[in-house]
This record gives sequence, structure tokens and C-alpha cells, in this order.
Amino acid sequence: MIKFEKLPYTFIIAGHVVITIFMIAAPFLVKIFFYATIVYFILRLFTSANKNNEVILAACYLSCLEVFLRMNGALLFYEMIKYLVILFMLAGLVLRGFSLKSIPFVFYLLLLVPSIVIASQNIPLNESLRKAIAFNLSGPVTLGIVALYCFQRKITAVRLEEILKLSVGPIVMLCFYLFIVTPDIREVVTNTASNFATSGGYGPNQVATALGIGMFISFIRFLRIKSLRLNILDIVLFLAFTYRGWVTFSRGGVLTAFFMIAAVIFTLFFLKRSEFRFAFIPKLSVIAVGLMLAWGYTSLATSGLIDKRYANEDAAGRAKEDLSTGRAELISIELEAFLENPIGGIGAGMVKYYRAKKDGIVAASHNETSRLLSEHGSIGILSLFVLIITPLIFRLTHKGNVYFYAFLIFWFATINHSAMRIAAPAFFYGMALLYVVKPKLKKKKVKEEKLPEMAVLQ
Repeated sequence: MIKFEKLPYTFIIAGHVVITIFMIAAPFLVKIFFYATIVYFILRLFTSANKNNEVILAACYLSCLEVFLRMNGALLFYEMIKYLVILFMLAGLVLRGFSLKSIPFVFYLLLLVPSIVIASQNIPLNESLRKAIAFNLSGPVTLGIVALYCFQRKITAVRLEEILKLSVGPIVMLCFYLFIVTPDIREVVTNTASNFATSGGYGPNQVATALGIGMFISFIRFLRIKSLRLNILDIVLFLAFTYRGWVTFSRGGVLTAFFMIAAVIFTLFFLKRSEFRFAFIPKLSVIAVGLMLAWGYTSLATSGLIDKRYANEDAAGRAKEDLSTGRAELISIELEAFLENPIGGIGAGMVKYYRAKKDGIVAASHNETSRLLSEHGSIGILSLFVLIITPLIFRLTHKGNVYFYAFLIFWFATINHSAMRIAAPAFFYGMALLYVVKPKLKKKKVKEEKLPEMAVLQ
């Protein structure tokens, strides 16, 4: 069976672009591609018995593909990708077991149970308890299952790079699709609010988050690979992802990507040799110049509105009082619910009904942290404590994953501006828990491996 992650990078990118062209011409092909992808990964999993962490490859690819699939109505139900990630991870646990040291995440999953019991007592009579719980706990449960599988799971640095390399493909599909199907930016950008038209008609927050993942992966490839041809491709992809992220006018996903990039630069700077640090300078200079040019073009294309958006101003140039674009009010109501029910909270999925009772507005939470407090009470604080402290303790003795802080930042930043609406924050949290090791080198090749590990990858 073809292992697509082993193919040349240029072939992967070109292949996804061609597939997207066919999908635009015949939209029904999106569903065919999706189900073919599932079949492919299932066959890979069971023919290899998950010997090379095929479940991580499958989950990463599907997590990066999720927004594109939702945008094109290809999913049977809204949370389908989260359930697929859970199923792949459970299959991996069955085939390869898990570390007994991952008990903290068993404890975390058990901490979700009380909120279900409390919700069963508070749910309005005309509402579905099953739907309320499934929608609100699918993200946290996905995180728990992914963490169970990934915690201290050994994976080589080369294998991790292969997984990330293939996962650029779905984001290339999303970005190319946006360039082709969305209207002229000048025609649809009239204010500084998040823009659905430039986001392919789908949620700007989620689109920007997916593009942010692409920004991160293309950046780290550009930084670490010593190949002019691949460097040119990655800088083009990085700037394309960044531009499309900016014009969604949703800041969270783009800013999160830059935080991740800063974390990787910081990690590599302190972990690598001094000569490797100096090798960063020319590439970082190219990135800086490229970003300035891209920002200038974006500013022209949006008639300066992008400048006002990131300066937190409205179209008239007046400063907005609420930097959080309405999230602060939602969070304050959730904190009220916590103060009224500090022990066990008001129950999973109940905060929207609480909000409707308070101000007559039924709105979903944008912030997973405040939702944990309102719906899970002090138990939610404990679960958040487990999620933060466990990886930090793990990091003290396992420093091989240079993307550890970047993945952890992505999880924490994303859940605080977009909750856990997509599978990506749950999955990439698990990626921070991997025990990354260097591949064993043959004696004859030791002298040739002085370059950064990823420099030899295609």
C-alpha cells in the first residue's frame, strides 16, 4: 500500500491542489475523497497493526481536514471528525496498549462524569440530554482519549516530521479553495468584523485556526530544511496561509500561529548548537520581509481595514471598548454560574440555558476554560490543573519534542478563543505528550548527520 507521507513534499502539495480543482468542479467528490481517506487509514492501521503509529497519522490528517469538510457539508454529523479521532485512538490503544503513567488522564476523564449527572437533573424538559452532553463533552473526551494514547508514546523525530508533512495537504486544499471560490476581497470587506465571505461561507474563527496550523507547519519546514526548492515552496505556502488567515478578520487563529512559531524559535535557539542559531538569521530575515510585503498587500486589498482590525478599531477608526469582541460578556455570565454553583457546576451543556435565562440570548461559549468553571465547578478547575501540570512535569525529563511548547500553546490559546469546536486543539495537545526520540543512525552515516534532523527530509 502506498505510504503517502513518504512521497516527495512537492508531490503531496501538487496532488492536493489537483484534487481540490476536481472538487470545485464536482462538489460531490468532497464526500468521496473523505470516505476514501477513512478507508485508506483503516487499511493502513490493520495491515500494519499500528507498528508505526498510523493512528497518529490518521488523526492528524483528519483534524487538519475537518474545517474543509465542514465548509463543504461532507460530514454525516457536525462532530464526526472528533468521533473518528476517538475511534482511531482507541484502535491504537487496543493494538499497542498505553503507558500506566497516563493514569492522570484516566482521572481527567472520570472528572467529566459528575457534570453528566448534574446535567440530567437540570436539562429543560423539551431538550435532549444526549445531544447537549455529546456536543459539549465530545471535545474534552477526544482530548482525554488522545492523551491516553500519546502520553510517553515513543515516536522518532523523522516520523513526527512525516506526519506533519502530509498534514499540510488538507490545509493547502482549504487555502486553495478559498482563493478560488471566495469573492474579490475588495467587494466583501466593508468593516472590521470577522468575515464569513472571505472564509468560504464558514466560521472565520475555525478557518483562521486551520490556516494557523498550516502557517506553523510550513514555517518550521522552511526554517529547518536545507533545500532551496523546498524553502521557496514553504515560504510561498506560509505567506498564502497567513494572507488568507488575515482576511478572515478573525485574529485568534493567526495570533496563535505566531505564538507557536515564537515558541519553536525559542526552543531551537536554546537547544541547538550556536552555529545552528546563526543559520536561523537569513531565513528569519526572509520571513520578516515576506510578512511585511504580505501585510502591505493585505492592507491595500482591504482598504486599510485589516490595520484597524488588529488595532482593535472599527471601520471609522474608533477604538472598540471590548477587545474580546463580545466574549467578555459571555465569560462574565459563565463566572456567575460558577459562583452560584462552585462545587459541581451547573452540568455539561447547561451554560447556554443559564445564559438564556439571564439575558434571553442562547449563545455557545467561545471559551473552554470559563465553560469548565460554569459547567463543572471546582471539579473543572481540578481537571484543568491535571491538563496543565501533567505535560509540564513530563517535559522535565523528556526534552526531545522541540514542538512541545508550540503544541501546548496551540491547545491552550485555541480553547480560549474558539473553545473545542474542532478536533485540532484536542489532538495537538496529545502531540505535546509524545516521547520523541532520534532515529538510530548507521555507523557509516553518523558523520553525514550534522545537519538538523529535518534537513535531510523531502
